Amino acid sequence: MNEFDVVIIGGGVSGCCTFYTLTEYSDIKKVAIIEKETKLAQISSSHKANSQTIHDGSIETNYSPEKAKKVKLSAQKVRNFCLKENLQNKVIYSMQKMAIGVGDHECEVMTKRHEEFQYIFPGLKFYTKEAIKSMEPKVIEGKDGGDRPENVVGSGFDSDWCAVNYEALSEYFIQKAKEKNPQNEVFLGFRVNKIEPKNAGYAVIGADGREIYAKFVLVDAGSYSLPLAQRAGYGLDLGCLPVGGEFYFAPNLLKGKVYGVQNPKLPFAALHGDPDVFVEGKTRLGPTALATLRLENSRHFFDVLSPELLKLDLHLDVMKVTYDLLSDSEIRNYILRNIFFHLPFFGKRLFIKDAQKIIPSLKLEDITFAKGYGEVRPQVVDRTAKKLELGEKKIRTGKGMTFNMTPSPGATSCLQNAMVDSEEIVAFLNAKFDKERFLKELSPEELQ
Repeated sequence: MNEFDVVIIGGGVSGCCTFYTLTEYSDIKKVAIIEKETKLAQISSSHKANSQTIHDGSIETNYSPEKAKKVKLSAQKVRNFCLKENLQNKVIYSMQKMAIGVGDHECEVMTKRHEEFQYIFPGLKFYTKEAIKSMEPKVIEGKDGGDRPENVVGSGFDSDWCAVNYEALSEYFIQKAKEKNPQNEVFLGFRVNKIEPKNAGYAVIGADGREIYAKFVLVDAGSYSLPLAQRAGYGLDLGCLPVGGEFYFAPNLLKGKVYGVQNPKLPFAALHGDPDVFVEGKTRLGPTALATLRLENSRHFFDVLSPELLKLDLHLDVMKVTYDLLSDSEIRNYILRNIFFHLPFFGKRLFIKDAQKIIPSLKLEDITFAKGYGEVRPQVVDRTAKKLELGEKKIRTGKGMTFNMTPSPGATSCLQNAMVDSEEIVAFLNAKFDKERFLKELSPEELQ
């Protein structure tokens, strides 16, 4: 019988991390993880799907100081785990990183921000235009080969363990957990159809009729978490605005990560440049952002033009939220511009104008569309409050089922979310979780 104490649905970095955390730090006997693809971490956690960044708040200009303090603690758990396991240059990579302000207004914003964030991030450096020219010459080089005319300043680090291959990290979490407890199991190619109460727990039923039983079910299935919750009768007051992001490749023009000043009105990531840790000699530029009718940028095209999304969103409340977003001229222009990015011939020419804010000398022939890169991020709509929910969204049923959606900021929070979920799971199952050892190994400053 496929009977487990805990079943985790979703084999991305969040699910794999909780699989590891429960195995390593709790006394729960049997844990299973279920993934619909034939390999782990093939959707949002794939090396192609994200910017391969530990978002600790130091260069993310849409973070308030309060959020940055919180996110920093989440981020250091991932960094400390990778370093403790000697995963340098296999899973985690060191490089310089900075956020830049371009033009007088943005320079003023960046200067003020740096002063506010210095105490949160000891060692955070302020870069003048000349310092940036030394570190990232292509950021300062203009179209004519001289220096760009605008003033530019930056804030960041000369070197930081800030780039992660989350696909490789997911696989490592599973490997470690299986070594510790061979009774734990991984089910690949298992597409969950529904979750039903059975005896004292739940039956997780696959599209092919297979059943796996659990006393507690944790759903870490990204865009699919809300449809699964609603099939089980939860989260019926929520909708979903899936936003797809895509990237372009350029030659190896940046030495490290370069981010810009985020427009606080926009709930989507501003364009940034990242050296790709998987594809040698390439800088990745993006993402674009486009509302989509798909739950994932999948190879299985017809599978993801899903009726599930129509069930989620065919409500006046969801349409009103969308209308309100489009009523703001800045948001509307941003969305329209990103639609135009996807047009043949014109799209690339429009995109390069945005990318030239980071690399002014970038030429049309330098960039190629990164086919198969990028992924959908589900933005949750609260139909009752009639607003877009930014950041983390979780449905705790209190009955042995929890659904995680849009953990913020994504993979960076995987160990923090695993700790929170593990505490809930062990409390429900009357088990034990060694939180003190978890923090001692991964975030010792929280014990002080």
